[in-house]
Amino acid sequence: MHGWAQAFDPAAMLVNQKTVLYGTVIMASLADCPKSRREARRESRRDAILQVASDSFLKCGYADTTMSEIAATLGGSKGTLWNYFPSKELLFNAVLDRLTRDFRAQLTVILNTRGDVETTLRRFCEEFLRKVTAPESIALYRLVISEANRFPEVGRVFYDRGPQATRQQLADYLSVAMEGGMLRKADCLRAAGQLIGLCLGGSHQRLLVGAIDRVERGQLDEDIDRAMEIFMRGYAP
Repeated sequence: MHGWAQAFDPAAMLVNQKTVLYGTVIMASLADCPKSRREARRESRRDAILQVASDSFLKCGYADTTMSEIAATLGGSKGTLWNYFPSKELLFNAVLDRLTRDFRAQLTVILNTRGDVETTLRRFCEEFLRKVTAPESIALYRLVISEANRFPEVGRVFYDRGPQATRQQLADYLSVAMEGGMLRKADCLRAAGQLIGLCLGGSHQRLLVGAIDRVERGQLDEDIDRAMEIFMRGYAP
């Protein structure tokens, strides 16, 4: 119970009557309000930092993005920025979490359905390819590839937050489907990697290396049809 409700809560007053005056309880309740506003401001400030950092990482790369420049863009001090993120690696980690959070949530919804396995996997492929072929995702892939040799932590963080997390989500679903007899039993993590690899072998690969600059209508459908045909041929019960 919060705010004024806490001040007039009989149970709370009974517990505190020997040690706290009634007026003090009211003042303490009032003091909670500014704290929530401070938390909201802090969260808003954090979101602003992540947006500026994301833009800078994708535009300038990991090496050429500095904490000082991010602080200058935000209009605050470097010390304030360091209070939120003590290192550039932690900031990059948080940016990746932000970029992938909604995607992970969407996959959770798709892979938690109890419908037909082939329909569910097709929906996964559609959502997955839609995400990884988006301009922001292609820019992120290119950033990681260009920086990972000099900054191995960039590749590690990206792999943990992106490819590995997605593969594990899919593997968890495949494991249940295999146990239920809806797919042939096999190594579910390997099977997940195979389906993802099949999805990435078409339009995504061409976008990544600049062979095409956008995906034409129908290209992703062709990629999905091919991936699903090969996958189901190998794993149908």
